[in-house]
Amino acid sequence: MTTVSPVEWPCAGDTAGQATNAPDRLRNVPDPVPLAFDPEREEAELRAYLGDEYDRARLERHRHVLAQEVAEVGDEHKLYRTSNAYLYDLTAFAMSGAKRPYLDALTSVVAPGSRVLDYGCGIGSDGLLLLDAGYRVEFADFDNPSTAYLRWRLEQRSIDAPVHDLDGDVPGGFDAAYSFDVIEHVPDAFAFLAELERRAALVEVNLLEFEPNEQELHYEIPIADVLSHAARAGLESYRVYHGSSHLVLYRPGRVGTARRLRNLARVEAEHLRRRRERERLAEDARPG
Repeated sequence: MTTVSPVEWPCAGDTAGQATNAPDRLRNVPDPVPLAFDPEREEAELRAYLGDEYDRARLERHRHVLAQEVAEVGDEHKLYRTSNAYLYDLTAFAMSGAKRPYLDALTSVVAPGSRVLDYGCGIGSDGLLLLDAGYRVEFADFDNPSTAYLRWRLEQRSIDAPVHDLDGDVPGGFDAAYSFDVIEHVPDAFAFLAELERRAALVEVNLLEFEPNEQELHYEIPIADVLSHAARAGLESYRVYHGSSHLVLYRPGRVGTARRLRNLARVEAEHLRRRRERERLAEDARPG
């Protein structure tokens, strides 16, 4: 289980608005929540869904396959609504386990039984893990080949879970809403966060840094501004994973000055930890 930063809860009189009085199901979960990570099942389901059209070479070369489809489609918004290459790309990513620490962070503060929204769900692998662990998960994304596959997966597992179309109405009232590797695909990060904040008592997103050659199909995220926004709210945890993925959990609303300053100090402490880790890695890489 990946270690995440300790959860801080506000002192009496130190919060304002929506960030106060968090329900018991959002308190620190005393025991780790086991998630049934199963890469073989991810591939087996995709193979069963595609049947004779399944091509393992496309899974192994998923980045190249997606890049080829991007070049062929040409239009980013059309790509998200029509892409079949994403089935392979998202399956490969789910098989990698890269998002396991993100789910560990979520389940450390949100107990099973909570109502959770997977916003920008794609093929739904994260939400399916949470469903198996006892969470009440609903999904939201555009109507596309990925959500068609997700609906098939739910049916095969005999699970009745809503899959909401982002072109329609997506309900609110969730205990938590999370969105992994999505915010970089939208032009306005804060408008995107507002969609999550008005639907849930807790928000979790990851903010990716990209090298210039990786920026295609991605918008630059104002990471420092988003972290400042979270620090002014009920920051739960912040950690950088995989060297470039800033994972932040926060409760929408405003907190008092003392809590905000503590939140900013926690953000700075993580930046310091990251700098020291980079320095250590650079030192280890030096010859002799």
